[in-house]
Amino acid sequence: MYNKFTDFLQNKNKICIIQAENPDGDSLGSAIALDYLLGDKEISLYCPVDIPKYLHYFADWSRVTNEFDFRADGYIIVDTAAQILLSKLLDDTAIRNRLYSAPVLVIDHHETPDDIEFPHESIIEVRPACAELIYQIAKGQNLQISKEAAEAIFQGILSDTLGLTSASVTAETFEIAAELTKLGANVSELEDRRREFMKKSPRILDYKADLIKRIEYSLDGILATVHIPWDDIREYSDEYNPNVLILEEMRLVEGVRVAVAIKSYPDGKVTGKIRTSTDAPVADKVAGYFGGGGHPFAAGFRTYDVTYEDVLRDLVKIVPELLDEE
Repeated sequence: MYNKFTDFLQNKNKICIIQAENPDGDSLGSAIALDYLLGDKEISLYCPVDIPKYLHYFADWSRVTNEFDFRADGYIIVDTAAQILLSKLLDDTAIRNRLYSAPVLVIDHHETPDDIEFPHESIIEVRPACAELIYQIAKGQNLQISKEAAEAIFQGILSDTLGLTSASVTAETFEIAAELTKLGANVSELEDRRREFMKKSPRILDYKADLIKRIEYSLDGILATVHIPWDDIREYSDEYNPNVLILEEMRLVEGVRVAVAIKSYPDGKVTGKIRTSTDAPVADKVAGYFGGGGHPFAAGFRTYDVTYEDVLRDLVKIVPELLDEE
């Protein structure tokens, strides 16, 4: 099972593991886990943007670099099969040429179709987390899962399932969690580590209060949105991701079924992070309208040459239609 993985690794000594330009706990856990699992290879971990500070509770997060390894024998892309999330790589002509000419394997767990244009092999299964798929590949190929690899996998799963509480979690996910615990991953220790890094300074708490006051409600309170402009991103993101600060608060407001945090950038780029209630599994469809994707309850998108007002207008139009379809 998962012979594509073993076939890809044959005759390769140097592997570069790539995260997309929106790194999260699942992509980081998957990348670090592969680093441990492929101990007989020379591994480099690449991400085109800096790993956000709120993810620094991961052991070895600092192994991830912005320096692309052009001499790798092959490249593994984790946690995305969406071309748009690789735009920073493909905008660099040298990286683009390398990805078009070198062996590439994509490992992803999203329902979003694989639209990557350069030649590649792929292992794609719809699962609660990419890290869960990494675990299954490791088991299927009889790779030794060390305590460190088990911790990275567990952290990835916990991140993408909101601590094993999201609607995407299955009985198999809990079985895998039990196996990872047997391998040495202590969920209590992992959560303590995460909480320590999630602590907020008084300045960030004041900013969160300001964000809460900015939330806009549409469609009789079904849709909640908040705009995070470039000035906010520049001032606060290095210390704490504004999306992480506000999205859960928005989703838990009475009556809200779709919550969207929207960032706007000076180059005309607009990004959105979407969370939905358990009775509104449409996050991936909302993101798909803007060219993004993700899970039914958590998704994201990136679009260009639009404003927050443009995106809000479109959300007001499409959210009722998508909810009616459900």
